Amino acid sequence: MAGRGRPRAFDRDEALHKALGVFWERGYQATSMSDLTAAMGINSPSIYAAYGSKEKLFKEAVTLYTATEGRYTRRALDEQPTARAAVTVMLQDNAAAYADPATPAGCLTVLAAPIPVRENASVAAHLARMRAEVRDLIRLRVERGIEDGDVRPDADAPAIALLYSTVLNGLSIQSRDGVPLPGLQQTVAAAMAAWDALAAPDGEPTGGTFGGPER
Repeated sequence: MAGRGRPRAFDRDEALHKALGVFWERGYQATSMSDLTAAMGINSPSIYAAYGSKEKLFKEAVTLYTATEGRYTRRALDEQPTARAAVTVMLQDNAAAYADPATPAGCLTVLAAPIPVRENASVAAHLARMRAEVRDLIRLRVERGIEDGDVRPDADAPAIALLYSTVLNGLSIQSRDGVPLPGLQQTVAAAMAAWDALAAPDGEPTGGTFGGPER
């Protein structure tokens, strides 16, 4: 009977976690195959055999990031009782994650390929679609708030989603630029101060201090 070939001599999932760290720190374009082989502890042929290509490896790393480090947005939008609370916690939790010294600063999907060029056009488009999906999730949460009555009926859900997704992306950039967590928290507080004018039903009390909703 024909042999089945040699089994992989490495843990594929562990190697993927290591690749994620390199892409997150350096970005897609600046990450070389030698960077990946050094971090993952395997050679280039093994990387190609296991993942297909650098681009496919990156997209797998992004999927892993979304399921782990990038979970805060969906969790906040799914679990918080009001749209205001959901957006506040989304921004707060992501700001804390971006500033965590245990991981590279900022968000992988914002920073890994910010400028599309010929060499990374497909990757940049993939990340742009992911950021658009986040914007849509925020819009849907605002629309749910309209249905539930905690957002006023005439609120412009797409415009609100665009604003707060822009704030979210900006927090990532500011974190990578070295702005510490207190500065990011001040940005969140300022952004949420605009919520009452944009979305609060008439007569609803303001959101108060930065402490935000009960968690």
